[in-house]
Amino acid sequence: MKKYIVKRFLLMLLTILIIASLTFILMHFIPGSPFDSDRSFNPAVEQNLKAFYKLDQPLYVQYLHYMSNIFTLDFGPSISNPDTNVVELLKRGFPVSFHLGILAIIVAILSGITLGVLAALRHNGWIDYAAMAIAVVGISIPNFVLATLLIQELSVNLGWFPAATWRTPKHMVLPVIALATTPMAVIARLTRASMLETLTQDYIKTAKAKGLSMWRIVVRHALKNALMPVVTLLGTLMAAILTGTFVIEKIFAIPGMGRYFIDSISNRDYPVIMGTTVFYSSVLVLMLFLVDMVYCWLDPRIRLDKAGE
Repeated sequence: MKKYIVKRFLLMLLTILIIASLTFILMHFIPGSPFDSDRSFNPAVEQNLKAFYKLDQPLYVQYLHYMSNIFTLDFGPSISNPDTNVVELLKRGFPVSFHLGILAIIVAILSGITLGVLAALRHNGWIDYAAMAIAVVGISIPNFVLATLLIQELSVNLGWFPAATWRTPKHMVLPVIALATTPMAVIARLTRASMLETLTQDYIKTAKAKGLSMWRIVVRHALKNALMPVVTLLGTLMAAILTGTFVIEKIFAIPGMGRYFIDSISNRDYPVIMGTTVFYSSVLVLMLFLVDMVYCWLDPRIRLDKAGE
């Protein structure tokens, strides 16, 4: 098991380095430069700025400098905001983005599993049809469209929730719903299908023959096995949720990493682009590793021998 963890850790590092390298290449293929704007710089000033950010160096020198900064977590100052370091932006914005993402993940998992289990237990009943109708709607509507509809109906028309910012629990309701709806729908459909298959297994029939209540059968016997496909997909869903916060944050004016990342792309702010990309890729790769660990815990058949194979 220890050898497996070490291998996975090294693979995580390699994945992050590959993502960082691809980001660097793609970033320099984007037309324009960070200093292209309506206001023309004095050529001497622009040259000094390029020298300060090492953009006057050959690409391979810039790449080596950038890769060395990854290991020291020093991405330098932002080009758009020279007084602010990229690490400071991460410290300021990531806690908010992470809070939003974690809340959305919790809501998606709990509501999706609940809907899926109820739909399976009431197969071909009105609860099943209602749950799957909610799932279809959740999958069909993109989160940015749903966010706009939520603001229009629940905030503007009814005035139940604030339309923007991130201050109180009421401010969190609409963005969390907008972000959690699609993964909730995916989890609900997957849980329903897996639960229907699990309930036909022989050990479930044996448990019923022993006189166990359906609630006990579901909680103690069926649910753990039914969640295996959900856990398999959970890493991808977490990635979608955490990266999806960028758009939702922009719509709801949430002071997270979304506005910094989106603005950095439009401004060609290379340090912010690279810093946020490396940071988020590290978080997502770590999430996938944790999902693999949970997967091994859920399924006793998945075990690693002493050789680590």
